[in-house]
Amino acid sequence: MTINNIESASELKTRDDLAKLLQQILAPTTRYYSEGYARLELGGTGAAYANSVAGFEGFSRLLWGLVPLLAGSEETDHQLKLHLKGMKNGTNPRHPEYWGDVTDYDQRVVEMAVFGLALLLIPEKIWAPLQEKEKENLYHWLAQINAVDVWDCNWLFFPVLVNLGFKQVGLPYDQRKIADNLERMDQFYLGNGWYGDGLNGHRDYYVSFALHYYGLVYAKVMEKDDPVRAERYKARATEFAKAFIYWFAENGSAIPYGRSMTYRFAQAAFWSAAIFAGITPFSLGVMKGLLFRHLRWWCQQPIFDNHGLLTIGYAYPNLITAENYNSPGSPYWALKVFLPLALDQDDSFWEVEEEPLPRLEKHIVQEEPRFILCRDARGHHAFAFNAGHLSTNGHTHTAAKYEKFVYSTAFGFSVPRAEWGLEQGAFDSTLALSERDNLYRVKRQSEEYAIARQFLYTKWRPWQDVEITTWLIPCVPWHVRVHKIETNRLLDAADGGFALGLGGDGSESFEQLSSGASCLAKTATAASGIVNLRKDGDTALIFPHANTNLLHPRTVIPTVRTRIDRGTTFLVSAVYGEVDGHLHAQSWAAVPSVRMFANKLIVSWPNREPIKVTLYSE
Repeated sequence: MTINNIESASELKTRDDLAKLLQQILAPTTRYYSEGYARLELGGTGAAYANSVAGFEGFSRLLWGLVPLLAGSEETDHQLKLHLKGMKNGTNPRHPEYWGDVTDYDQRVVEMAVFGLALLLIPEKIWAPLQEKEKENLYHWLAQINAVDVWDCNWLFFPVLVNLGFKQVGLPYDQRKIADNLERMDQFYLGNGWYGDGLNGHRDYYVSFALHYYGLVYAKVMEKDDPVRAERYKARATEFAKAFIYWFAENGSAIPYGRSMTYRFAQAAFWSAAIFAGITPFSLGVMKGLLFRHLRWWCQQPIFDNHGLLTIGYAYPNLITAENYNSPGSPYWALKVFLPLALDQDDSFWEVEEEPLPRLEKHIVQEEPRFILCRDARGHHAFAFNAGHLSTNGHTHTAAKYEKFVYSTAFGFSVPRAEWGLEQGAFDSTLALSERDNLYRVKRQSEEYAIARQFLYTKWRPWQDVEITTWLIPCVPWHVRVHKIETNRLLDAADGGFALGLGGDGSESFEQLSSGASCLAKTATAASGIVNLRKDGDTALIFPHANTNLLHPRTVIPTVRTRIDRGTTFLVSAVYGEVDGHLHAQSWAAVPSVRMFANKLIVSWPNREPIKVTLYSE
């Protein structure tokens, strides 16, 4: 279900509209409080932590929206009363719904952070109403955060926020913890506004909706007490904004990439924090347009169940794409996007007119996330061509979420349903290989990489004795992939193009065009195709299992299929993806050509300057 009271995208315009949207999201949750109001029991699926912790997670995450709403309004809120009851019981060691003693690396540490924000922004509503014993219980429960270890990444900000909340209401707080954690996170800073999520960590949305978000909250509330660091955080965020804006298309959609996609409109929470902190990397009108268009885009997606609850998934309910730490309450981290509601109702932000995206380059290199970002002429479709990472992790579907060759606002990305065959593997925007046994491996990390203005290079190994060197030559709507495969194994290879969405109810028809060396699938709104430019083999339309793609429950993937013999083999594919329907015939005819001369590669397009690439060699 979509948010049916916002029937037209144009209706989300004002502060009242934004508050109404938040209230629509919050209202259905009131039926799911536990008996003692300390948990929200939103569903029956499980996560890596206990159900009681998952219930607390749902309770706490509503506060990311509720706190700003109450900070910017004098209205009494029924849900605040319920939350106050739950907070009293959850922090009372004698109550059956006590939230429990906190241990190292505990999920409850994550959920404590928003209580720090509440103490900072609405102490008169969440602290002052408590009796002395209730205050003591809340303080002692939250203070556990200073006695446990947290993961060496964005988690370091959680104790900072809690201690700032203590400071705000005159409680003892750990200044040393604040200083140590902030200094440690400074070591994650890469320059040009970018952090890694930990040393050598991924550069994904955690940079925007975690590290920068909390940094901007700190910058706002600590402007007087710590002006040097506050200004540093603002300056870094301002620089980051100039790169991050390229991750958004004109229609408000953002490039799906990385983990925690179920947090959905938290993708735009950076802009909310920038507005809250008073920085203007772009005009207020541009930032308002970014934020509101993003929310409008999400309002049109079926991300709520029939009871009005946010589901696990991305553009539709989907457990297959989830992480092991996603409980039924996890998606409500999306409410971080509502932080501007904490601004005064007469703040100038509410008065400015929305503006479109500024003029953006059609092709830009971003070294820190290892991307070349491209966009079509009208800005409706954004692509991130990806060199990949030198490290990996054990999160669910890491290869699919971080190591595809390209990520797209229109085609999203797919994750495997199971390990058997191309249909279960859903290998879009990647090269999959098997030992001719129908069990496929893909790129999980890079051994080395390089980014130039006109190409990306990465070396990787699906097996220790199989070395693959890949060059990506980005362009829109065509790009070229060159794979040098050195192997002593007999392999099957499948080079997958973009996953084209089909009608979820089976009613949407699509056209297909195949000629052996090429295949194309197109609907009324988008087209995806691939051409084999080098090696013997064929092309085929692969129909992955349902619910493997983030954007579309049913998809088709144009794929080059090739057999690889022992020795050295070059595979070359031209990959096509476009969302402007009236251009499909013209664009599909403009397939690039590739010429290879020893260690040189020349890629030519009709009516474009050719691109010359020197291939890396041992």
